[in-house]
Amino acid sequence: MSTSTLELLPEEGLEPGFAAQVASYPGGEKIRRCIQCGTCSGSCQMSADMDYTPRRILAMVRAGMKKEVLSSQAIWYCAACYYCTARCPMGIKLTEVMFALKSLALKEGYVSLKQHSPAFYKSFYEVVERYGRMHEASLIIGLALKTNPLDFVGLAPFGLNMFRKGKIEILPHGVKNRQEIKALVQQVQRLEVR
Repeated sequence: MSTSTLELLPEEGLEPGFAAQVASYPGGEKIRRCIQCGTCSGSCQMSADMDYTPRRILAMVRAGMKKEVLSSQAIWYCAACYYCTARCPMGIKLTEVMFALKSLALKEGYVSLKQHSPAFYKSFYEVVERYGRMHEASLIIGLALKTNPLDFVGLAPFGLNMFRKGKIEILPHGVKNRQEIKALVQQVQRLEVR
């Protein structure tokens, strides 16, 4: 499917419960209020690169087009800038909806961790879970191992230069009260199990 036209899908290809599933995630409560004004798409700096604009993603969620939404690249292109959320006249937290869609896509196997965006999302989560903060070297190593390590060979000189200038730490530094971070991560995991 292209962004200019959508194929007419047979009713059996739709999942009417998909909108309710997304609405059950934090931030998704108001998706049925969308009036398709296009403010989210007009505000989105990444919409020109997406296969479906944010407005269309919301329409597809409400129509039950689960496979198309969770397989799309649009949800991974979201930069989480919150412009769409801040400007939505209906108060829809679209950035949070995009996070929910990413989680669903990973959980339900609609994307491969060999793709860079989902692998980055998963690696970022794992690093923060492990150390309580970001450690860039661990993020890059995790991302390379999940995708294709050869894709990152060209970045080695850049990484070495950053290390020499003290911009990247080789060893991670954890945070105090790591147990609090673990408790937060466990709470998030409980919320995601639906």
